[in-house]
Amino acid sequence: MQSDTEYMRRALALAARGRGWCSPNPMVGCVVVRNGVIFGEGWHEQAGAPHAEVNAYTSCGGADTADATVYVTLEPCNHQGRTPPCTDLLLERKPARVVIAMDDPNPHVRGGGAARLRDAGIRVDTGVCEEEAQRLNEAWIAHAKTGVPFVTAKCAMTLDGKIATRAGHSRWVTGEAARAYVHELRHAHDAILVGSRTVMLDNPRLTTRLPGGDGRHPVRVILDAGEYLAEAAAVFAPPREAPTWVATTQNRDYPFADETLVLPEGPQGVDMLALCRALGERGITSLLMEGGGATLASAFQAGVVNKVCFFVAPKIVGGREAITPVEGEGVADMEEALRVAELRASALGDDILLEGYVDA
Repeated sequence: MQSDTEYMRRALALAARGRGWCSPNPMVGCVVVRNGVIFGEGWHEQAGAPHAEVNAYTSCGGADTADATVYVTLEPCNHQGRTPPCTDLLLERKPARVVIAMDDPNPHVRGGGAARLRDAGIRVDTGVCEEEAQRLNEAWIAHAKTGVPFVTAKCAMTLDGKIATRAGHSRWVTGEAARAYVHELRHAHDAILVGSRTVMLDNPRLTTRLPGGDGRHPVRVILDAGEYLAEAAAVFAPPREAPTWVATTQNRDYPFADETLVLPEGPQGVDMLALCRALGERGITSLLMEGGGATLASAFQAGVVNKVCFFVAPKIVGGREAITPVEGEGVADMEEALRVAELRASALGDDILLEGYVDA
């Protein structure tokens, strides 16, 4: 018979199928087990659609699930939202036991669902694969706690730390496998951000291109210093796969943008913290920064970056004038350098992906 950990990992794998699609809601998976047999399973497939518990019980059909054990990756909701509370369904189905990976991080509702189930005589166990569940929903948790999006800084650089040659040529730094993975990152994030200089030099569409043509397109956020943006840029061209917003410190008119965010000025252009607050207020839970060296420098200086995804290609470019991933003034002493924790490396074709978390 499988253990609680094995069933919960199955629920986590199901939850991950909702990546991108269910935002701004969390990814949740659920497995219904009775006498060592999985009778039903499901996940939250899309925001506004039925929750994981509903889908799991629906997949049970007419099977007898009385006294079953339910494994769910997040504490069942106990409040009315766009869908009814999942605790109501569980109380109706009367499982003998509910196993929960992690509590709801929202302090206003945390523990309410579990307490209601316990009050009804249902055994509730929590904390099974808790760390894995928290990592799966790290962006949603961060937004729920802070109101600002979880920010991932992404770049592609050569082995000697260049993102373009001295002439500004950058296509392509990395190979096909790494570039394909970037589209998975775009699918998983609510919004993508670049500077207007990147738009001018590279003219990207900033869309998601996954195998089969599937994938969610993030909201495109462009930082503009009032120098580069023009309606002819690919991000403004029809068809608009996703909205394109312009963030600026000037009260300028961008009739070709879907929205203009006029924000306070920071040390290097738009105040990045003010930008993140504005995005959070608009329901953006996760932000992928694909900006150039100046944009990433501004973000790191403002302290808004949570995670880094740096792709390293086995190439040497050289050149004093070649652009590096993080420009700006930088620190004077090595003791002032930002630390990256939990750094891990993985191979993507000939390239290496380095991922880690910026120490607070």
